[in-house]
Amino acid sequence: MCGICGVVGIEQPNHTQVLVRRMLDALLHRGPDGEGSLIAASTGVGMRRLSIIDLPGGNQPVWNESGTLAIFYNGEIYNFKDLRRELVSLGHVFRTQSDTETVVHAYEAWGTDFLQHLRGMFAFALLEMPDGPKGPVTRTLLARDRMGIKPLYYAVVNGVFLFASEVRALLASGLIPAKLSSSALPSYLLFGSLAEPATLVEGIHSLPPGHWMEVFQGKQSSAPQPKCYWNVENSYDGPEARTVGAPQHLRSLLESSVREHLIADVPLGIFLSSGIDSTAIAALACRDHRDIQSFTVVFPEIDFSEAEIAQSTADRLGTHHRQFLLSGEETLERLEEALGAFDLPSMDGINTYFVSWAARQAGLKVALSGLGSDELFGGYPTFRTAPRIRAVAAAARFVPKPARVGIASAFVGAARATGRADWARKIAGAWIEPSALPHAYFFTRGLFSPRQARAMLQEHDGWHGSAWWKRLEAQAQLTESRDAFSAVSLLELQSYMSNTLLRDTDAMSMANSLEVRVPFLDHRLVEFALALPASEKNRGGIPKALLIEALGELLPREITARKKRTFTFPWVRWLHGPLQSRVAKSFSEWSPLLEPLISGESAQSVWRDFIVQKTTWSRPWSLFVLNEWVKKNLGSGGVAADVRERSTRAVPT
Repeated sequence: MCGICGVVGIEQPNHTQVLVRRMLDALLHRGPDGEGSLIAASTGVGMRRLSIIDLPGGNQPVWNESGTLAIFYNGEIYNFKDLRRELVSLGHVFRTQSDTETVVHAYEAWGTDFLQHLRGMFAFALLEMPDGPKGPVTRTLLARDRMGIKPLYYAVVNGVFLFASEVRALLASGLIPAKLSSSALPSYLLFGSLAEPATLVEGIHSLPPGHWMEVFQGKQSSAPQPKCYWNVENSYDGPEARTVGAPQHLRSLLESSVREHLIADVPLGIFLSSGIDSTAIAALACRDHRDIQSFTVVFPEIDFSEAEIAQSTADRLGTHHRQFLLSGEETLERLEEALGAFDLPSMDGINTYFVSWAARQAGLKVALSGLGSDELFGGYPTFRTAPRIRAVAAAARFVPKPARVGIASAFVGAARATGRADWARKIAGAWIEPSALPHAYFFTRGLFSPRQARAMLQEHDGWHGSAWWKRLEAQAQLTESRDAFSAVSLLELQSYMSNTLLRDTDAMSMANSLEVRVPFLDHRLVEFALALPASEKNRGGIPKALLIEALGELLPREITARKKRTFTFPWVRWLHGPLQSRVAKSFSEWSPLLEPLISGESAQSVWRDFIVQKTTWSRPWSLFVLNEWVKKNLGSGGVAADVRERSTRAVPT
């Protein structure tokens, strides 16, 4: 596990070395255990290492036998032992015990089809050097894992191609202008995070999940085109999929996945809540591994705390359990470092930062998470609400728009008195503009409605031609022949999971030099779950019915009978309490870079609405994080600028 970076297209090796050095400095938190680099004609690549497997032998770059292939790698290949045995039988010779080396030999054996053989989370750069280690790099192959667990960003500036594990590392190079992307900003307002493949920096793109690209030596006339090697939709076999023995097969897949995710040469733990997902991971892990540590963040606000049930689960399983009490006052005290951990702004993520910090303080380098279960087995309310909103949108087409606006206003007003104004606004957005988003699901995940987003952006509505919007449309189109349950599952995996949960988990955990693994997102398990008909996963309207049956005796009644709770901080109370002054100060110091697109006055009006309980906490909080991120990263005193300033040598423009 580490962070990688590279540059292709600069002829002077000393200039390339300076750029790689800058990016590596910006990635220090991702790999404090060591670094490696390779500087060749026209190409330079580097990595920071967090040692997890083969501590003495996993340094990078890792080479093939002849020294004609080198790899810089971020992630874990969970089936590397099986791959190693197969590759040895084909005549390949291994020098290390690391999972990284299997990728090099797999490429030798199977060419670009080698990606189909890899199970795990990864983002890597594979370098072809036909003349050996002292020769030029003729071709660089970049790839990202199927689900998008590990990030990889790239940009082309004046013919120079750059890539890195973080957006801020690319900014630290000094070659990429720190310019706010006006085309990406609407996606943040709509969903509270940036939609793939957009970032908030003009010219920096995300390599989509399940894609690879190739870069050739020399100047780049344009950005290379990503090529898809796996798509969640391509794995879907439809309603005819086998259901006989589905619980048993699911359990077998999950047992295998957890067992593989436990492979490490360092201590590991589990993020434990009071829910089904983390309890399932913990129960299976404790059967295969001793000395498991578990962690739960608890709050003084008892109605938000999961302490009692999490402790009960830990006692039953025999984990070494720790609870970390987090108050609003302590959150304020450490808020700046948490905000500084965002590689891209998000309305979510702060919770993962504090859990990851707690695990790292306990000496862990690896933690398992239950992410992915809700998306596969129907744990979210969106599985119920998306069909309802779709019905509302269908009915709206028969009502004139002026009448729809009046009805929506009255509906939201009435809902405010019952405390359900946020849910009412989502319905109202679909009712007023039923075609404003490509699928009803996107209204359920909405932060601001399309109408509100356009108003905040001063009627800027040019997002329909952007790459992220086209991706949403393509995702929606792929669901047309699916049942409602499967459609939501696909969209959750491709949007909310990819754009928010996985990106935030990576950034916040790696900010604490912690690797987070997600057993539910093993692609074999994902493919199996998606191939089942909705009736198998949603029996009797019980969320996660299939998962509960599959795990049987491992899940106590006190867990399965509980109403689902999300891991949410007491934001409403904290924003009315210890965090209020800090957030209010941010709104009064609105970034000049944001002002031309989102005025400070419109942002402050959202904050005022929250103070008088007219809107949910997530809206002002998302704008607060956005403002702080822009000031920290795109301003003259930003993080990237600080890294460049510390560089001892400059790159001529």
